Amino acid sequence: MSVSANEEIKAPLSDEEFAGNKRQLAGWQAVTLAVLCVGFTAFHLLVLNVYSLEPLLFRAVHVGWGGAIGFMIYAASSRSRRDGVPWYDWLLVVASLACAVYITVELDGLLFRAGAQFTRGDVITGLVGTLLILEFGRRTSGLALPIIAGIFILYCFVGPWMPGVLQHKGFAVDRFFTYIYSEYGIFGVTTQVSSSYIILFVCFAAFLQVSKVGDYINDLCNAMFGWARGGPAKAAVASGVLFGSISGSAVANVVASGMVTIPMMRKVGYDKPTAAAIEATSSTGGQITPPVLGAGAFLMAEITGIPYTEIALAAVIPALLFYIACWIHVDLHAIRLGLRGLRKDELPPLYEMLKRVYLFAPIVVLVWALLEGYSPFRAGGLGILTALIAGWLAMRFRDLEGADPALAPAGLDIAFATALLVRIGALVAIGAAASLVVVHVPALVKPHAGDWAGTAVPVVVLLGLVWMFGWRKTVEGLNLAARDTIQLVAVCACAGIIVGVVALTGIGGRFSEMILGIAGANQLLAMVFVAGVALILGMGMPTTAAYAIAAAVLAPGLTKIGVAPLVAHLFIFYFAVISAITPPVALASFAAAGMCNADPWKTSWIAMKMGLATFLVPFMFYFSPVLLMKGDPLAIIQAIVSASIGVWFLAGSTEGWFGGRLAMPLRVVLFVASLCLIHPGTVTDMIGLLVGAPIYAWQRLRSRSAAA
Repeated sequence: MSVSANEEIKAPLSDEEFAGNKRQLAGWQAVTLAVLCVGFTAFHLLVLNVYSLEPLLFRAVHVGWGGAIGFMIYAASSRSRRDGVPWYDWLLVVASLACAVYITVELDGLLFRAGAQFTRGDVITGLVGTLLILEFGRRTSGLALPIIAGIFILYCFVGPWMPGVLQHKGFAVDRFFTYIYSEYGIFGVTTQVSSSYIILFVCFAAFLQVSKVGDYINDLCNAMFGWARGGPAKAAVASGVLFGSISGSAVANVVASGMVTIPMMRKVGYDKPTAAAIEATSSTGGQITPPVLGAGAFLMAEITGIPYTEIALAAVIPALLFYIACWIHVDLHAIRLGLRGLRKDELPPLYEMLKRVYLFAPIVVLVWALLEGYSPFRAGGLGILTALIAGWLAMRFRDLEGADPALAPAGLDIAFATALLVRIGALVAIGAAASLVVVHVPALVKPHAGDWAGTAVPVVVLLGLVWMFGWRKTVEGLNLAARDTIQLVAVCACAGIIVGVVALTGIGGRFSEMILGIAGANQLLAMVFVAGVALILGMGMPTTAAYAIAAAVLAPGLTKIGVAPLVAHLFIFYFAVISAITPPVALASFAAAGMCNADPWKTSWIAMKMGLATFLVPFMFYFSPVLLMKGDPLAIIQAIVSASIGVWFLAGSTEGWFGGRLAMPLRVVLFVASLCLIHPGTVTDMIGLLVGAPIYAWQRLRSRSAAA
């Protein structure tokens, strides 16, 4: 797509619409912030891939350093001045760094005293650090999460006066804050995930953007699907599949891709709420899409001990059904309203996109490394390395990008094929050599030359790749990664407060008793209760924090009523994710609506309708785990086929179009047929087909008669 076309698409959207309470710094303050951001990302890459630190120290520096950046970037409110950092925020920056410094200096003593003794310095640091994290969370993600965390903190002190299962003996202030500001609370499993997996994969996504892979994915999807009816909407769904999984935030996905996709959908006739809902739904679906699941797969593996590959494999069919449903919704909506696609001259040339298919290499390498059993750190590092190579090759091959358009119709033209093969071959050769050096040479060198030599080799290779890619672009990627990570640092630290309170007070066990009591009357009712609580806990929070809180409170209860751990955690995870498009607090829907001045509530209801399959599928794999790739291969294939037909019926029912306009009584009947097909089982599949197929035949016959 030409630059002018892109500018035309982006024109209706101003930077001010997305600013919120983010500051626009200049001068020495901007330089200071850039140095902090670049150092923050580089520090994490160094610790995760080269030189490890004691976990408490690493996580404390992660939160303290992240907080300092956050207080510089985010103003106290949207009405505060945003052209500089005021004096009181500099105090918060210093206080955040001071808390990390205290833990660094007192590390040995803190590890020795952990959970048994504490000093006055421990109490003061714990109190100040906890308050800073609550304010950090409020500025970056709104009031919802800090209020919930504050309620949990209050619960620790008022427990002796609470009724029934909520009662506990209570805790002293000094004991509470030294406990919560430790690896048992704030620096626990949620911060472990944000300081390792999340920042690594956000860094990977940042380098994909800097190397233009993200733009390429959007352009490729538009070139492939933009011409079809409702084409820009279909391109938005496809790009959600390809790119949405990497980020740990549905809102970040919306903002990153919505600037292009929403205006394009508006251009072909989608109304504002529908265009915003399509973007919100596809971006949210990326959080349940393998291989990364918005970092949820790694957090789930840490909590449950289930291998990552098993979790990623189990998520394949539900993600497939989600996007099939989105695609069919978009198509039926376009048919119903007679919407067209974009003209050929409005789309990127497909032949140009195919010549740059080598830009997919970073994502392919990431998936391959994860499936081969490499650690997520190694896989993410190889993905970043490949992104550097792909970006360098893109610059080297820029002179071939303007090849003769006459090559376009003859997709196998010799010159075209040669250009493509040369690029892919160069990428594979350089990437394989660099990966070999980074992964295998250190293992061969260390026994003979020592650890320093084994560490020096990959560092030298990486510096060489950075030099090839360009120092300016590398710094841009490191800076962007830190800025994109800050919100997730805050919400994971806040979530750590809640997880710590759950462990300290034992409220998780009491919730388990409540779930057991409900299940004694009706197990399905217990699952509905869990789904509702997960939705409520997830409202107003990014995916990772929503899942972490819901898992801490609800998962033990599900396992006690006999639900397998993988099924229980995926059940909770899907409802925590879908809360991003569920009213009354639907962050992804609200963000997308704000980008085109649409009605937030109407946008949320349309998005909820499009994502309805995700509300149903968790109940289906609770009844039959075959949808999680558990069982006989033939049964799995049958489940995929029948469930795909089921989500087609479901989309037709909710959209009101199924081979023609669908009357309300038939919509209800078709909805029942869709449930039968989504539920795995031969009998239910036959019932669903026998009910749904005649409706489709009747609708087609009616539409042909009307046309005649």
